[in-house]
Amino acid sequence: MSKVALASSSQISADAGAEIARAGGNAVDAALAAALVSAVTEPGVCALGAGAYLSIWPPDGEPVTIDANVAVPGLGRPAGSAGNSGREIYMEYGGGVTTIVGHGSVATPGALAGCDVASRHYGRLPWRELFGPAISWARDGFPLSQAAYNYLRFSHQLVFGWNSQSYNALHDENGQVLEPGDPVRISCLAESLHQIADQGVAVFYKGELARAIATDIGSHGGALTLADLEKYEPITRKCLRVRKKQWEIATNPAPAVGGATLTAMLMLMKDEAQEPWTSTQVARLAQVQHAVLGFRRTHLSGDHDCEPAIRQLLALARAGRLDGMTAPSTIHVSAVDQTGLSCAITMSAGYGSGVMPPGTGIWLNNCLGELELNSRGLDAEPAGRRLPSNMAPCVARSRDGAALAIGSPGADRITSAILQTLVNFIDRKTSLNAAIEAPRLHVEAGKDGWRVACEPGLPTEEIKLPVRVFPGISMYFGGVGAALMHPDGRLESAADPRRTGGTAIAEHSD
Repeated sequence: MSKVALASSSQISADAGAEIARAGGNAVDAALAAALVSAVTEPGVCALGAGAYLSIWPPDGEPVTIDANVAVPGLGRPAGSAGNSGREIYMEYGGGVTTIVGHGSVATPGALAGCDVASRHYGRLPWRELFGPAISWARDGFPLSQAAYNYLRFSHQLVFGWNSQSYNALHDENGQVLEPGDPVRISCLAESLHQIADQGVAVFYKGELARAIATDIGSHGGALTLADLEKYEPITRKCLRVRKKQWEIATNPAPAVGGATLTAMLMLMKDEAQEPWTSTQVARLAQVQHAVLGFRRTHLSGDHDCEPAIRQLLALARAGRLDGMTAPSTIHVSAVDQTGLSCAITMSAGYGSGVMPPGTGIWLNNCLGELELNSRGLDAEPAGRRLPSNMAPCVARSRDGAALAIGSPGADRITSAILQTLVNFIDRKTSLNAAIEAPRLHVEAGKDGWRVACEPGLPTEEIKLPVRVFPGISMYFGGVGAALMHPDGRLESAADPRRTGGTAIAEHSD
């Protein structure tokens, strides 16, 4: 008998992973099926034309991260002829964000290629089977989630209203954006999923779908070419690793900035006492976030090679030097099985470009337009370079044999959400559910400088920055999902109430 525990960003996604586990899939198979369903059924939050990181720790091997993040497009184009068909927009979402949408904002997507590598090297079931749940939801329609609506009410016109395919998928016959629970039916999506399932991922990168995507982007002045898709390759990298008490935590390395940011914070948050949080400890938490996120904002903007700055950040954190540092949308799936195999997948399409190439039903990312990560916007270069990312999927092992997969969506709140969950779980020895549900804070860069956003329940009187307190828990602070194998083999999963995530534990009789 094999058993898998899984946490995801929605219950239908978690149920998809459970379905695959009951069919004999391991933790990687279950996580992949769940991630595909999330990418299909959370419009605006994510999409198939996304980037991803997949952190995997086999029971008998070393942890790795499959880097399937988006890349700068433009291979085969003459120098200086980058696409320019994007427009800058401002949304009130998340306190206000400026981004670029349109065909010119689309970076080379890598998520499906990364899923293929994970399936071939670490999965158990055939590729085709993993698509079954996603195809069913695409064919029959799916209910709009609350999380998707929370974003679409800000973005449905600005991001998705200008493209007829996008508009038709997300608005009713009266032109109103769909409400939570309303059925979403996306023309051609089920057929595209069938092609990818039956013909393999090559159809998306070298076949009929690739040509449809490249033709649509090229005809509207975007930079993405068929050569970008054909030459895209996921990269398997050694994880960044950090020890916290009896746990060793592994996450994605450079050129991603999310894993390095989280690792630096974990190094600086040492030996936190058990509950409850004191005002001094909360002030320390804010100080650590301020230092590390300030360094990230100043030195890891994506203008150039981030690796030297990442090495500097980790060296400062290792030395405990806070003084040397200050100067949308995502889905996540975590899964472990009884063998100890753990898999954490984080996938992002940025804020969405609004682009859905005709005849595909597939939305594409706007990662060139994520200005907080890619300050050069549509002028990023060279073609083929991976763009920076806040994603930080983690897998971890304990000396007593326990195994953990954990991660979160939430832009730059990803790292602070995971940090606080791990501090609560490892240092304060709370249950996994309690660690996720505990109130959070995040140090953010506001219009008038740095400030602290926090949920009620934390003593903040010693924090030296301005503080804004939310009225209750909020999906602004991420949506952590975690799956745990206890030392005795018992499985547990927990999902964040901030995002109405889903959990499942499923077994298969071998």
